[in-house]
Amino acid sequence: MITGLATFAGGASFLMTQDLEKLSGVLFGLDPVMALGLASLVFGTIGWLTGPFAGEAVFRIVHRRSIRQMEVKEKDFYQRIKKNRCDPSAQSVSNPVPDYYGEKISSVQGYRQWLKDQRAFRKKREMPSL
Repeated sequence: MITGLATFAGGASFLMTQDLEKLSGVLFGLDPVMALGLASLVFGTIGWLTGPFAGEAVFRIVHRRSIRQMEVKEKDFYQRIKKNRCDPSAQSVSNPVPDYYGEKISSVQGYRQWLKDQRAFRKKREMPSL
């Protein structure tokens, strides 16, 4: 969001110093005010899209000492997810696999709930149909 606002403001201030008649000719003959607004929105969108890349780079610079530990923990967590998730070949429309990749896990309690859901799916799959 910060990069979106920064590029929007920077782009708008840059465009204000340009010749609006020339700019509106480039943008399909639009009214100069409309062309300025559209170009500002384009700058804001570009900044909004590049925000995650810039944020990750800043985070990696600020926390460079602990990045390796975080990567090891993430890899270990992913191995636990792979080991404990159930087989998706038994899913159906009425019985989908609960959060196969573990994307909704955000805490230890969430992980425990995910394990319970996986166990319940396995039990339901192994139960004979009546």
